[in-house]
This record gives sequence, structure tokens and C-alpha cells, in this order.
Amino acid sequence: MDSQSVVTKNGFVEKTKANFESVWSNLSQSQQSILKKIWQVLTYKWQWQIALNSPFLIIWILDKNIPAVHEFYMQILQSLPIPEWVYSFM
Repeated sequence: MDSQSVVTKNGFVEKTKANFESVWSNLSQSQQSILKKIWQVLTYKWQWQIALNSPFLIIWILDKNIPAVHEFYMQILQSLPIPEWVYSFM
């Protein structure tokens, strides 16, 4: 039963891909160039978004995987003069 769902999904993917390729081939050169420029702008912005967020992702991964990093952050938080009621949120 699972193999039929995989075949159906693959068939759907193949049909969708074929539809996109047929639509792309039916576009004129100017329409294709405009869509390519739009795609380049979008991917450029995504690249910047990934680049700007990567340090936070690295810190998060380190915090989740290495216990010493988490302990270090907790020591920093405990050394700050934070009111007691704020600790209940952490």
C-alpha cells in the first residue's frame, strides 16, 4: 500500500514538473528573462537572510548540542542584575 502512495506522489511530481517545463517553454524570451531576473532578486534576498541569521543558528545548534555552552549562558544570565519575577519567564 505504501508503494502505491510513493508511485502516486512520484507521478504527481513528474506531472507537475512536466507542466512547469511546458509553461516555461511556451514563454517568450523576454518573459523568460524577466522571470529569471525576478528569481535572481528573490534568491539574492534569501542569501542575505541566511547569511544574517547563520550566527544565531550556529549559537542555537551549539546551545542544543554542547551542555557547556548552555551552562555558560546560564551563568551569564545569573550574573546579570535581573529582577526575580523575570526568572519565572526563563
